[in-house]
Amino acid sequence: MDEEANPSSGLDAGKGALVVLFLVTMIDMIGFGIVIPFLTYLVEDLAIDQNITAIGLWVGLLMTSYSAAQFLFSPIWGGLSDRIGRRPVLMIGLVGNTIFFTMFGLASTLLMALAARFMAGVFNGNIAVARAYIGDVSTPKQLASRMGLIGAAFGLGFTIGPFLGGELSSPAERWDLFVGTIFETHPYLLPCILASVLSIFSLILAFRYLPESLETESRSKRTTTQKWSTIMKHTASNVKRMLATKNIGSLMWVTFLYMFGFTVMHAVFILFTQMDPTQGGLGFSEADNGRIFALIGILGIVTQGGLIGPLTRKYGSMFILRFGTILSGIGLVLIPYSSLDFVWAWMAIITGCIAIGNGLFQPSSSTILTSLARQDDYELGAVMGSQESLSSFARILGPLTGGYVWTITVERSGFFDYHTAFHICGVLMMLAFLLSFKVKFKTTEQPSQ
Repeated sequence: MDEEANPSSGLDAGKGALVVLFLVTMIDMIGFGIVIPFLTYLVEDLAIDQNITAIGLWVGLLMTSYSAAQFLFSPIWGGLSDRIGRRPVLMIGLVGNTIFFTMFGLASTLLMALAARFMAGVFNGNIAVARAYIGDVSTPKQLASRMGLIGAAFGLGFTIGPFLGGELSSPAERWDLFVGTIFETHPYLLPCILASVLSIFSLILAFRYLPESLETESRSKRTTTQKWSTIMKHTASNVKRMLATKNIGSLMWVTFLYMFGFTVMHAVFILFTQMDPTQGGLGFSEADNGRIFALIGILGIVTQGGLIGPLTRKYGSMFILRFGTILSGIGLVLIPYSSLDFVWAWMAIITGCIAIGNGLFQPSSSTILTSLARQDDYELGAVMGSQESLSSFARILGPLTGGYVWTITVERSGFFDYHTAFHICGVLMMLAFLLSFKVKFKTTEQPSQ
């Protein structure tokens, strides 16, 4: 009874603290998304200066480096937050964001850009720590709705970030104020500085208004922290154990294939849209791509916020998961077939398929996995942790694969050309769809939406 009434830490965070946590998470995601529209252009500029031709591969490397760093260092930040508290770890992450976003904007070589992106990922363990903070200050009845705050902040930040990144890139080409300044020689510095300023603002908010969620007594019980290698071995063992199960393992492979295909697109989408129309591309600018990603974010929010509940109640989670997989696959395969005639109408249809499909797949996958874990009597934390680890690996593998395939095919003609990377996305989505039929899931067993 006491557990239902009180959060695990004994601290019941007020609305003010939750608002600050929401803003910190949202600003984190703005900083992450703000580089997406111009990252390919920055790589292209630096590659030309260094006489490097493997542009696609470098785009994949820069995108993968952030996810790889988060995958490797999130357990370390989580363990540190158990020992010294959530608040200081959140603030350390914000300081890291401030430094390395600016460093990324000032990068004069691809190695410098890669180092800055990797280090930004190292210090950005804030999402996992923010979830731990919510767990500390929430009762079981409050937990679901408060965790939804993190999801909402994630979606909103990922919508605003790319839009700002696109609109503020190459400011000297748009506004005379920036001509002859450092922003002309470093055309992508302005959005990076904005990301740094937002991180400083978050740091001030956290310092002034965010109380510590983990009491000293709780921290003192956690003085022994596992080594990084032990954590990684435990994670790998847990993933292997879950993959060996029949239903849960099949669903985890479905999600892996989906995420693999979806993140291949992350590396090659802008490589295609910025390509000269005479070569088959669309000739988009950074601002054009920023608007597209903002549209994807808005459609994702609408889908997860308004459509997923009614559709799941009517058709069931498994049908929605399969439908979302096929819809995403159609959108991904259609990308390189976009026509310059009515190009924005094409983009609306294609991004609509991708965003709505992803918005249907992600929550449906989590819903089914939760139900299967309860049905087979597995610990939910272990199951979800294994799923997240496998998805993280897919997010690392996807951009690398997309960038490499683009590099070796973009200048070819015939069956293997710049369409190939997008065809791979479609094949992976089809494999995920077919494998989903191995998952035995009864609609009556799914948790309430």
